[in-house]
Amino acid sequence: MAAQALEADRAGRHIALISALAGIILSAAKIWVGLAAGSTAVTSDGVEALADVVSSAMVYAGLWLASKPPDAEHPYGHGRYETLAGLAVGGLLFLTSAGIFTSSFSRLDSGGPVRAFAIYPLVGAVLVKIALATIKFRRGRRMASLALRADAWHDVTDLVSTSVAFIAVLFTLIDPNRFAAADKVGGLVIGVIVFLLAFRLVRYTVEQLVDTMPDASRMAEIRSVAMSVPGAMGIEKCFARRTGLKYHVDLHLEVNPDMTVRESHHIATQVRIQIKETLGWVADVLVHVEPSPVAVAKRM
Repeated sequence: MAAQALEADRAGRHIALISALAGIILSAAKIWVGLAAGSTAVTSDGVEALADVVSSAMVYAGLWLASKPPDAEHPYGHGRYETLAGLAVGGLLFLTSAGIFTSSFSRLDSGGPVRAFAIYPLVGAVLVKIALATIKFRRGRRMASLALRADAWHDVTDLVSTSVAFIAVLFTLIDPNRFAAADKVGGLVIGVIVFLLAFRLVRYTVEQLVDTMPDASRMAEIRSVAMSVPGAMGIEKCFARRTGLKYHVDLHLEVNPDMTVRESHHIATQVRIQIKETLGWVADVLVHVEPSPVAVAKRM
């Protein structure tokens, strides 16, 4: 299990590194071509792509730090670094959206004609981003990685913004007189799209940082697995919190009060082992043993 987790972490970091390298090439091409072709939309898309490079670097660092094993000062592991990386990506998107929107708005009534070669880097970017987003979503779901999925959504945003830039440039090229402002409006739309995604990502990562419980179906899975262990008579409380890629569970298990400490401890250990082996998204389980009120009532 540990070897599989390590392999998954390495794969995630490799994906983030490849994404960063691809982003450097794409952002440089868009910004250079956008400035040369006089296109605000393409230049804005290039700035968004540059933010994508920085976010991929953040994800890479977050996954690397999260892969470190627990130690004396971090008994729950270092998984929160991965969540912090997701939050940092959201913050970066906020800043990027503000910069793009402000720049596009200031140029709304200025600028000359857009040249046709502005289209070329956009076509290449669409193909690359589709491939990267697909890989990241699949690997992110497999690893339950918040940061990797956040980076995948960033790729989706880049894909959407590139499509907006493509349409804006296309309209400008088709009829420069009628759609003279289309290229600048495209830059404004890209800024709004990036802002909305940033808001979504920040809200989701903050929910993880404040120990939001997993959905009801997952909590039901924990209870079901715990009750499948012989000797488990009930569950008084069950809590779970995310620490990076997985959850830590606190469970109050009800057993027969007439059992010895050794016997009740054995049942608690079996519950812990069963949950960890059955539910791959659970990192560890802390089991508190409680006397079953049903058994106590029957005895009385």
